This record gives sequence, structure tokens and C-alpha cells, in this order.
Amino acid sequence: MTAVPRVRLAGFYLFYFAFLGALVPYWSLYLQSFGFGPELIGVLMGMLHATRILAPSLWGWLADISGQRMRIVRLGSLCAWLCFGLIFWAEQALYIALVTLGFSFFWNAILPQFEVVTLRHLGEHKHRYSRIRVWGSVGFVAAVIGVGWLLEWTDIRVLVPVLLTLLVLIWLNALVVAQRPAAGGADTRPQPGQLGSVLRSAQVLAFFAVCFLVQFAHGPYYSFFSPMLEAQGYGRGLIGVLWSLGVLAEIVLFVWMHRVLARWSYRQVMLVSLWLSALRWVMTALLPEHLLLIALAQLLHAASFGSMHIVGIALVQHYFPPATQGRGQALFSSLGFGAGGFLGSVAAGVIWEQGGGLAAFTVSAAACVVAIVLTTIWIHPEKAQQPQR
Repeated sequence: MTAVPRVRLAGFYLFYFAFLGALVPYWSLYLQSFGFGPELIGVLMGMLHATRILAPSLWGWLADISGQRMRIVRLGSLCAWLCFGLIFWAEQALYIALVTLGFSFFWNAILPQFEVVTLRHLGEHKHRYSRIRVWGSVGFVAAVIGVGWLLEWTDIRVLVPVLLTLLVLIWLNALVVAQRPAAGGADTRPQPGQLGSVLRSAQVLAFFAVCFLVQFAHGPYYSFFSPMLEAQGYGRGLIGVLWSLGVLAEIVLFVWMHRVLARWSYRQVMLVSLWLSALRWVMTALLPEHLLLIALAQLLHAASFGSMHIVGIALVQHYFPPATQGRGQALFSSLGFGAGGFLGSVAAGVIWEQGGGLAAFTVSAAACVVAIVLTTIWIHPEKAQQPQR
């Protein structure tokens, strides 16, 4: 059996999610420094997700027909930092939007393909995925705390060179990860109609609808959680700590997730996670001024993102045959993080302008309730036809 390059795989997740940890909590504050209002910030934050609607599917299709996943990851990470470097000269909203669309088109393409590469390396030990993915959470925590304290003492504009450095590190790490084909050479040409037959399944369509709703619910969180806390009088260092609490809970979950999945089905984990997600957004909507309670709500990030992400990755592997898994992961990213994240951010900006955090996070909770209904009725992985291996 070929040894799994755990350090190199983990390094990619470390730098990728460190970039996310530096970007998501503080980019809205960076945009706010230009004097932009909530609706415009919502749209500009949504741009980070907009390219996920098309880019992962395009790159996933290229990866499936070529089999060159790591070349695509390397090209995407290189182009991402080259495009992002243009942000140093961006001060107008239109220019910022164009740069965001440019770099995120490549940045959003690389993770779904790297997920496939990681799972190929793990082979029959896919249950150990969370032990590698946990380093992404470590990177997120380190970045969100470190950047938070840095911004306590420096200008918000220092965020740009920090982000550029992390993008370069993602690219450098991608250069040292080799690709491993699927067992039995399955990672070759997809058969005609293979993807379409999977997508015609009502269960798969319901699964993608749930992914969309979960990420839509995160829209107000990613776009306005930091400005909301700052308006409540929280310092940027404390805001960073609150963001990191959720990811620390996620780390604990990732360490033990293989045992959770050994005892509970994907369906059971999804339902529990969705109920806890709804609780999280209700608490965030009603109690932002109470530090202890908002901290407890942040711990539920382990459910709203962590366990939902792991189950989502596993279900793509469950529903899609190997020759279509690149596009399966791409659709998981496009419909959830892409369409859901983009529309959630844009809707959050509009709702925030009218009703503030209470209205926005109440809509998030309602989206989770709809996802619970869909999961209860439609998601039964044990009844799904297994893809040909």
C-alpha cells in the first residue's frame, strides 16, 4: 500500500483555511473602511461565493476528463494569488468586485479537486479524512486569532498583504503534493450519461437543496457577524476569539468524527446537525449582546459547518461513481458554498438594511428548518443505489 502523504495533504488544508480565517471575519471590516453601506458590503462579500456557482463545475469537468487534478489545483492556486495582488490598487467598489471575481474564480476551483485527491490517497481509510481536514481548522483558528490581535494594533489595510502571503503558501504547498489515481484506474474517462443518471435521483437533488439552504443560512454570519459584534462594543481581538471558538469546537469534532460516524448514520448526523444549526441562528439573532451566550452559539459551528461538511463530502462519495466525483464535489461546492453563499450574502445585506441582525439571523434559522423537512422526507443514503466502482 502506498504511504499517505499526510503532512503535505494537511499542509494544504492548513494554509487554505488560514486564508479563509483571515478573509471571512475581517473582509467586511476592510470593506467598511471605504465607507460602503450594508447592501454594497453584502454584494461584495457575495462575490467571494458567486464564482463558486460556475468555477468548481468547470474545473471539475476538466479534472474528470483529463484526470490531471493536481495540475488544476496548482494552476488555480497560482492564478489566485496573481489576481489577488491587484487588490493593492483597488479602492472603488467596482474595481474591488472585479478583483474579487478574478481571484475567487481560481481559488474556489481548487478545494473540491483537492478533496478528491485527498480521498484517493486515503483509499479504504476514508474515515480518517477528518484527521487530515482538522489541520484546516487549526489554520483557521491561528489566522482568525492572530489577525484579530494584529488589527487591534494596526490599520485594517494590513489585511491585504497577510492574505496575499497565505495565497502564495497555498500554491507552494500544492507544488509538493502528488496525485494518486482511483483504485483500479477508475479515475479515467467518465461514461456518457453517468452523471445525469445520478442527478436524476430525487434523493441527490434533495441533498443538494439541503447544502444550498445550509450555506444560505450562513450568509448573515459571514457578511455581518463581525460588524454586528463591533457595533455591540466588542474589540477586534475579542471578535477573533469568538470566531475561533466555533472552529475550536469544529477541531474537537473532526478528531472524534470517525467514531461518531461509526455509531450514527449519515442521516442521523445530518438531522442532529440541522437542529443545532437552527438553535445557533436563533441564539445569534436574539442574544448578540450577551458574551457567554454568543460564545455558546459559536460552539455550535461544529454542527452547522463541521459535521455538515464531513457528511456532505462523504455523501458525494456515496452517491457519485469515481469517474464523476470531481464534478460531484464541484456541484457540492457550487450549489452550496456558491449559490447558497452568494444569495445568502446578498439577501443578508438587503435584510440587514431593513431589519438588522434579528431579521437576518431569523431567516437563517428558517432556512435550517426547511432543510430539516427535506432531510426527514428525502435523505435516506442506505436506500440510494450504490455507484459502480
